[in-house]
Amino acid sequence: MSEMELYRLWCEKATDDPDLQTELKSIEGDAEAVKDRFYRDLEFGTGGLRGVIGAGAYRLNVYTIRRATQGLADYVNEAFKDAAVAISYDSRIKSDVFAREAAGVLAANGIKAYIYPELMPTPCLSWAVRELKCQAGIMVTASHNPAKYNGYKVYGADGCQLTLDAANAVTEMIEKVDMFGGARTVNFDEALAAGKIEYISQDVIDRYLDKVAEQGIHTDLVAGSGLKVVYTPLNGTGNKPVRAILKKIGVKDVTVVPEQELPDGNFPTCPFPNPEIKEALAKGLELCEKVKPDLLLATDPDCDRVGIAVPDPDGNYVLFSGNEVGAMLLKYICAERTALGTMPKDPVAVKTIVTTDICRKIAEEYGVELREVLTGFKFIGEQIGFLEEKGEEARYIFGFEESYGYLAGSYVRDKDAVVASMLICEMAAFYRTKGITLLQAREDMYKQYGNYVHTQNSFQCEGASGMERMKEIMAGLRAEPPKAIGGLGTLSAADYAASEEVDLATGAKTALTLPKSDVIAYKLEGGASVIIRPSGTEPKIKAYYTTIGETREAAKVQEEKLAEDFKKILGF
Repeated sequence: MSEMELYRLWCEKATDDPDLQTELKSIEGDAEAVKDRFYRDLEFGTGGLRGVIGAGAYRLNVYTIRRATQGLADYVNEAFKDAAVAISYDSRIKSDVFAREAAGVLAANGIKAYIYPELMPTPCLSWAVRELKCQAGIMVTASHNPAKYNGYKVYGADGCQLTLDAANAVTEMIEKVDMFGGARTVNFDEALAAGKIEYISQDVIDRYLDKVAEQGIHTDLVAGSGLKVVYTPLNGTGNKPVRAILKKIGVKDVTVVPEQELPDGNFPTCPFPNPEIKEALAKGLELCEKVKPDLLLATDPDCDRVGIAVPDPDGNYVLFSGNEVGAMLLKYICAERTALGTMPKDPVAVKTIVTTDICRKIAEEYGVELREVLTGFKFIGEQIGFLEEKGEEARYIFGFEESYGYLAGSYVRDKDAVVASMLICEMAAFYRTKGITLLQAREDMYKQYGNYVHTQNSFQCEGASGMERMKEIMAGLRAEPPKAIGGLGTLSAADYAASEEVDLATGAKTALTLPKSDVIAYKLEGGASVIIRPSGTEPKIKAYYTTIGETREAAKVQEEKLAEDFKKILGF
C-alpha cells in the first residue's frame, strides 16, 4: 500500500483510541506528515520497539503494541507450553495503557500475564521474569528519551533483553500479523478476574530489595556516616525503590526534589530526562545550593541509569561521568572485597567496547578478568548467563557501560539504578568515614591509573532522510577511513560489521571475535581512540572519544580537537 492508502486505512480502522483519530484528522492534506508516519513500520530489534507516540505504522500506539505482542505470543507459544510473561511499565505517556494492552493480548493467547500493579523500574521487570520463572518479559519504557517517545522492550527467560536470534524470530512472527484484526485480545479486567492476568505481589518486590541490599559491602558504616543526599527520580519509577533501599541501608538524610518526585510522563522540568545531561539535573542542583548535601543522585524514568554530582571545595557541584562513576565503583568493589576476603576466586568484571579503558588497569591490579562486549547491557547480562551455565555466577562482581548503567550481583540481567544508587551512597559514606570526598577519590584514581578523558557526541538524524544519512555516513567511513583525527594519526580501523581490524600502515587484518555490529573503532596515536555507531534505539549517530594526557587539562584539550575534527569529517 502507498503511504496515502495506509493513512486512509488508519482513518477508517484506528478507532480504539480517540487520540489517534484527532491526530490523523490534524495531518489531513499534509503529505510530509503522512509520509513520516507511514513510510515504514516501526522496526522491532534487540531493543524491541521505540518510537514517537502517535498514529501510524511508524508510531507507538495500541495497534503497534498489540501487533508486537501477538508476534511475541506466537513465538512464546511455539517454544513453550503453559507459558507466562511478566510486564512492567514506567511513567511515560500511555505506558500503563500499553502495558494493559499487552497483557490482554497475552491472555487471549493462553499465556499467563504477570503485571506490576503500579509503575516499576526496568530491573524489577528482569527480576520478575527470573523470580516468577516466566518465559519472557515486557517493559514499556523509552528510558531517557524525550516525552514524545515510548518503547516496548522484550526480555527472554533469563531476564536479559532478547538475543539477536530471538529478536529476529519474534520479528518474523510480528510481520505475519495484520495491523487491524490480526492480534487476539481480551478485556483486561475480565482476564484479571478470570486469573489469566495476575498482579505481581509486594513480596516479589520485597525479595528484590533484599537481593539489592545483599550487594552491599560496608552497609554497616552508612547509618553512622552522616551522609546527606539529594535525590531526584526525574518524574519516573525510582522514587519508591531508591528511597526504600537507601532507608534500608541507613541513609537517613534524603531530600527529594519536589518538582520531580511524582510520576509525570510530560517531564515538565526536564525535557530530556537523562541523567547524562546537565540540564536534567538543574532542579536537583538548585536544591543542592540550599541543602548542601554530600551527593546528588538522579535516576532516569525507568530507573536503570543513575547520574551524580558532588561538591567541590568552593561549594559548587561537579557532575561525574558514567565512565568515572563506573570505574570508581569497580575500584571500590575490588579494593574492599579484597580487604574483607569476600572476593570470589577468579573474579570477572564486564564492560562495553565504548567504556573507559582505565578499567583494564584496575582489573589488572586486583587480578580480575575483564571481559569486553558490544554496546548494550544485554551483552553484559549474557556474560553473567555464561557464568551461570557453569555454576560460576558468583565470579561476576560488576559490569557497567559509559552511559550511566551499572550492575553488581547476578540477581537481574539488566542495568539497575537501585543497586547502583545504593553502592554509590555506600561508597561515599565509606570514604567519608576515612575523611575522603568522592572528588578526592576520583582524583586519586586518575593519579594512580592515568588521566583518561572520555566524551560522547550525538548527531540527530530524524525521519526517513535521517536514516539514509546514517547509512551513508557509515558507508563512507568504511570506504575511506580518515588518515588522522584531531591531528593524531589513525593507526587502525576496526569494523565490527565486517569482523575485522585493519592496520592502516601495513594493511594487515585481524579477526574480531565479537558478534557483528554496525560499529567502527579507530585507534589513534597516543592511546587515543574514536568509536562511531548508529544508535539502536534513537534517530542519532553516536561518536565516542578517548584521550590520555600527562594532565587532565592536556587530555581535555586533545579531546576537544578530536571532537571538532570528527564532526567535520561526518559532515555536521
